[in-house]
Amino acid sequence: MSGATPAGKPLAEDLPVVRRVVDLRAAVRHWRVAGESVGLVPTMGGLHAGHLALVRAASGQCRRTVVSLFVNPTQFGPKEDFAAYPRDERKDRVLLAGVGADLLYAPPVEEMYPSSFSTQITVGRIAEPLCGPFRPGHFAGVATVVCKLLDQAQPDSAYFGEKDYQQLQVIRTLVRDLDLPVRVVGVATVRDSDGLALSSRNAYLSPEERQVAPRLYRVLTAAALQLHRGEPPDEVVASGARSLGEAGFKTDYFAFRNSVTLAPVTDRRTEPLRLLAAAWLGKTRLIDNIAVKSPA
Repeated sequence: MSGATPAGKPLAEDLPVVRRVVDLRAAVRHWRVAGESVGLVPTMGGLHAGHLALVRAASGQCRRTVVSLFVNPTQFGPKEDFAAYPRDERKDRVLLAGVGADLLYAPPVEEMYPSSFSTQITVGRIAEPLCGPFRPGHFAGVATVVCKLLDQAQPDSAYFGEKDYQQLQVIRTLVRDLDLPVRVVGVATVRDSDGLALSSRNAYLSPEERQVAPRLYRVLTAAALQLHRGEPPDEVVASGARSLGEAGFKTDYFAFRNSVTLAPVTDRRTEPLRLLAAAWLGKTRLIDNIAVKSPA
């Protein structure tokens, strides 16, 4: 039985789901005939308040919102957590039904990557620094699946979180270089009350690690303030990485970059600026970033 519960809470059945490209395109075509705009929110499930903020942003700007749910195997390395990645479609459908999504697109792997599939998209320089050396092939997997999703749904706008900042810039590069007719919208990172950026992978943290994890954001915030005050970038970055190590993190990078190109900063008075970090806490890899104001 579908419909709201007596308490008014949505059920998973309240949100329609399609699993084939042909059905997704039929739904979008129906909306287009009615003159309705379409937003797309790509996800891998394991939804939390950060994902729901993307859906709210899409629903606020577009008449119809499609959310995709696909745990993309091509963006996981051989030693990464593909098999263990959180999966609970029914729970995700309940959450999405409560925030205004119109359709869930949840294709199986064989729909996205049939046995004959052989194409891969790479985006070059923007994918090379930061997470690039630590996750070989990751951004090619991201670029390929996002390009497919954009082609399948053909939205007016697509919504991505700023927490995965390098991914956001990779997608912007992809859309620009391939002349894709879609607006890419970055949505601000949603944080827990203690500052930890929300992530599906936070579920991997032990209770003790969860107490330490917010230190990542605090170190970034302190470093951003130091840079705004005009302190030497090399010293600020080294100090930030050292602080993370002292807190128990194993740091992949703590970097000060141009927020558009992700290249090292050469003139912090004229360039858009961002601090980005990736660090392990136990078996969990956390990433975060923060905008930096130019020196006063």
